[in-house]
Amino acid sequence: MSLDSQLDLLISSVQASSKYRTLSPDVVRTIGAQELKKRRQLKEAIKATKNKLHQIAGAYQTGKIEYAGWLQALQQTGDDPGALQTVCREIMAHHASTRERLVILDEFYHTLFAGLPPITSILDLACGLNPLAIPWMPLPAGVTYAACDIYQDQVDFLQQCFVVFGVEGAAQPCDLLQACPTQAADVVLLLKTIPCLEQVDKTIGRKLLDTLNAPILCVSFPAQSLGGRHKGMTVNYEQHFRELVADKPWQIERFDFATELVFRVLK
Repeated sequence: MSLDSQLDLLISSVQASSKYRTLSPDVVRTIGAQELKKRRQLKEAIKATKNKLHQIAGAYQTGKIEYAGWLQALQQTGDDPGALQTVCREIMAHHASTRERLVILDEFYHTLFAGLPPITSILDLACGLNPLAIPWMPLPAGVTYAACDIYQDQVDFLQQCFVVFGVEGAAQPCDLLQACPTQAADVVLLLKTIPCLEQVDKTIGRKLLDTLNAPILCVSFPAQSLGGRHKGMTVNYEQHFRELVADKPWQIERFDFATELVFRVLK
């Protein structure tokens, strides 16, 4: 059986799982091709691909995913900003990355966006459920918000959320491992993304930072593991980030939050 045929079978097998049914086929193909080159047996490659997908994606989705019910709950908040934030918090608790950010959400974006020129466009990469934090972002009317992630059903849901928020938004699937978006934006959010992607491609952090077409990047790293352990993570991540930008004439500011380490890069 040819390598292409094996890869097609691998993708079909992985996406037959309910856990990865709506995952971007491009991402499955990228990782599956890597694993097939490492292993003799197709069965072993399928298992390894699923394990890698769990590390970079599946582990972050927690609890029951109910996009239709969540959208209905958001729509029912009407013009009540307090009710909208309450529902957004409840939904964001279903994704490990945004759940960690809930305890710092009231200060997070006000701190990161303070002192910046007027923001007219945002690009949120590997966004998860982070666009649901828009009600906490000090954004002017008319801002555009582009978001991408690897789950088709998730980006479909987020597209409908933009309507609820009254924001001109566009959510779409993307495979950052293969291509970095080059669209212009005032601010790019690359939140806790580099460590995940570097599990597949060790060079991806540098590639993204070099390619992103924005004068301001907000790049963050987790201050703790998914299990809640710290293990000197911020020290290691800061060292790694400084190495990635060592030869760049960029202005870099560091922000320490309880659950997240953020570098605001002014290109």
